[in-house]
Formats: sequence, structure tokens, C-alpha cells
Amino acid sequence: MKKVHPNAGFTGGEPSNSAETPKEEAVLTVWKKSLLLSCDGFTVFDGKGDLVFRVDNYMQGNKGSILLMDANGKPLLTIRRKKMSLGLVENWLVYEGEETTAGPRFSVKKSVNILNTASLAYVTGGDGNDRSNKVVFEIEGSYPQRRCTVLDDNRRSAAEIRRKEGGGGVAFGTDIFRLVVRPDSIRTDFAMALVILLDKMF
Repeated sequence: MKKVHPNAGFTGGEPSNSAETPKEEAVLTVWKKSLLLSCDGFTVFDGKGDLVFRVDNYMQGNKGSILLMDANGKPLLTIRRKKMSLGLVENWLVYEGEETTAGPRFSVKKSVNILNTASLAYVTGGDGNDRSNKVVFEIEGSYPQRRCTVLDDNRRSAAEIRRKEGGGGVAFGTDIFRLVVRPDSIRTDFAMALVILLDKMF
């Protein structure tokens, strides 16, 4: 079996820059697997093989919320599906930390633009209700094929989802892939939240 990460020790130390915009390109390995045997989720490693993010409560269906944590289990972001009436577009809200009493940091709406099939989702500030809130990121590509680009409002690449290759050019399956975050573009935890949402949407 190909090795997903080089380091087995993942409980010590404070994760670096997990909730900051990286100053250098960050290349993360995302594994669609929880560290806990009885849970679904995600495990995310940095380029050194150290654990940076984990999701151990990946919800099934449309109820509850998803908690993105750092390596030590500290809550970073809470992701909740927005209640919607019949016919409305799928919409998700992302909150700082574990509390959702304060307003959401951003809203992610699934794209239903039949004229632009490459567009997967749009990210706006706040809860997405204010029409004055412009789109800050657009996600294009194919999540099932693990080929996506997060574009900023100037259509520059802020992050990418790519297939991961092992030794000799042999590709991993779709449960193991790369998340590349560009310098000075988007927080790494926000980028990981977008991965989780794409996984729920597609």
C-alpha cells in the first residue's frame, strides 16, 4: 500500500498557520478518512507529513453540522447547511470556531448555471442573504475527478484540488488527493472547508 503521510506521530505540537493565509504555497494531503474508527471524516497532512486538520464527525444526510478541527482537536470552523424552502439552491454557512451564535463568516452556494457547467459553487461573505455581498470566490472544475480551482474575484487561482501521485507516477484513488493553497490568497482552514462542502455537494 502506498504511504499517505510520512509521520505517524500526530498528537504533539501546535499546528502552524492552520487558520492563517499562507505566505508560501501550502501543499496539503487530504485523506477522506477519520482518525476515529467509528467515524467518517477527513485527515489532512502538511508537506512534512504532520497532521494539520481533522474532521471526525462528518455528517450523514442533511442534518447536524460538520466541525473542522486542528491537529489537537481544537474547533476551527463549523459548517452547517442552511435551511431552505422548496426550489432554493443548496446553500451552506461557515462559522468561526464551534459556536454559531455569531454570524457566519461566509456562505457557499452550489452553482446551477446550465450555461457554465464548469462552475461548481460560489462563495460570498456573511449569510448570503445580502445582495450587496459580492462573490469573493468561485469554484470551477470537477470534484469527482479531483480537479478543481478556487478563483478569487479577479479570477486568479487561490487554491486547487489535484489528484495525488505516488512513486513512479502511480495515482492514488480519489479518497487521497492534494489541496494546494496559493500564497496570500485564502486561509488554509477556509480552503479545507470548501473541500468538505464540495464533497457534500458532489
